[in-house]
Amino acid sequence: MSYYLNSEQHLDPGPIYVRENRQLHMVNLARGGVRSSLKRPSPFRLFPKGFSVELCMNREDDTAQKEKTDHFIFTYTREGNLRYSAKSLFSLVLGFISDNVDHIDSLIGFPEQIAEKLFSAAEARQKFTQPGAGLRALQKFTEAYGNLVLCSLCLRNRYLVISEKLEEIKSFRELSRLDLSCCKLGDEHELLGHLTSEALSSVTQLHLKDNCLSDAGVRKMTAPVRVMKKGLENLTLLDLSCNPDITDAGIGYLFSFRKLNHLDISGTGLKDIKTVKHKLQIHIGLVHSKVPLKEFDHGNCKTEGWADQVVLQWDRLIVEALKPSSVSEPQMTPQYFYPNQALVGASRMCALADTHMNSSGKLQFYKEKALDYHGPLLKHEASSNPESKKNKKRTFEESEQEQNNSSQASKQKYVCLAVEDWDLLNSY
Repeated sequence: MSYYLNSEQHLDPGPIYVRENRQLHMVNLARGGVRSSLKRPSPFRLFPKGFSVELCMNREDDTAQKEKTDHFIFTYTREGNLRYSAKSLFSLVLGFISDNVDHIDSLIGFPEQIAEKLFSAAEARQKFTQPGAGLRALQKFTEAYGNLVLCSLCLRNRYLVISEKLEEIKSFRELSRLDLSCCKLGDEHELLGHLTSEALSSVTQLHLKDNCLSDAGVRKMTAPVRVMKKGLENLTLLDLSCNPDITDAGIGYLFSFRKLNHLDISGTGLKDIKTVKHKLQIHIGLVHSKVPLKEFDHGNCKTEGWADQVVLQWDRLIVEALKPSSVSEPQMTPQYFYPNQALVGASRMCALADTHMNSSGKLQFYKEKALDYHGPLLKHEASSNPESKKNKKRTFEESEQEQNNSSQASKQKYVCLAVEDWDLLNSY
C-alpha cells in the first residue's frame, strides 16, 4: 500500500478510506498519512465539472442536443450558477406523445384537460405546421373535441392562409362564427361548397364581405337549406356586403334562412331597393336599420379556441415565405404565385370598397323583438278604447293573411326547382 501511495505515475483513484478501530478514516495523499477525522464524500455529479449548456430556442437542426437536455429544466440561481432539475414523468410522457401526435389512432373519450395540455405541447413544437403530419394530428383533435379546438375563426384578408391550409381549415368542426371577409373566393371556391356541409351546420355568424360572389354563389350556398333543410339552417347573421354581382334575384334565395336576425347587403348590385326592403320584412321579418349595426363590426369576430395560436403560426410562416430571398434563383414559394404588389392591391381594394359602401349608404337589416301584447299598458289601452282593439285585430288579421299568401307564393316559387338546382343537389 505504501508503494501505491508513494507512486507518482498512477492515476488518481479518488478518495481512499481505511477502517481502523471500528472507525472510517480517509487517507491523506498529500501528507502520505491517514487523516483522523471522518470526511463526508463529495456529492455525485450528473455532468462533468466542465459541462456547459447552450439554451437553444426553436432550432430544429440541433435535434441531438435537444434530446440530451430535454429531460431537464435549467434555471439560474441568484449567484448566477446554473441549476438543473429533472422533469416530471408526466411532462416526459406528454412531450413524447406530442412528438408523435400524428400517429395517434383516436382521442375520442380522452379527458379534455389532458388533451388540452397535449395540444399545447404539440403546438409549442409546431407540429401542426408540418405538411401531412400536421393535418392528421389536427383531424384527431377536431373529430374528438369539436368546438373546443376552435369555436370562432377569423380569416379576414388571409386568402393566402386559405389557399395554403385549405384542408386544415376544412377539418374544423362545430364552428359558430366564421369571418371570410376580403378573401376573393368567388362562386366556385371549394371552401364555399364546404360551408353547406354537415361539419359547419353549427355556424350562426358568417361574414362573406368582398368575396366576388354573384347570384349563382348565393344559390349554391342556400340550396341545401331551401330543399333539404340542411347546411346553414342555424344562420342568424350574414354579411354579403361589397359583392356587386349579387342582384335582386340573389336576395330572394336568402328567404330560406328563417332564423336570420341580422343581414348586411350594402354595396351589392340591387336595382329596386324599396322592393327588396319590403320583401325582406314580409318573408323573414327583417327591418332596415337607419344606423350602422354593431353586430357587423369586425372586432366582434375573433379566432378563439385551442388552435388560435396555430392559425397565427400559419400566417407567420406564409409571411416569412413572402420575404425576398437572398438567392438569385427563383424559388417555388407562395411569393412566386402571389406577388407583393398583388397583395397590397387586394388590401387597398378592400379598403376602397369600405369607403364606397360608406358613401353610398349601408343596407343593414335586423329583426325586431316581438312586442308583448299581454303587457299591463296594452291591456289598459284595449279596455279603454274598444274601437282601437277592433282596428288592431283587423290589421293583425290582414297582415297574417298577407304573410300566408306570400309564404305560399314563395313555397311555390322555390319548390319548383330548376335544372341548375338539381345539378347542385346531385353534387352533395
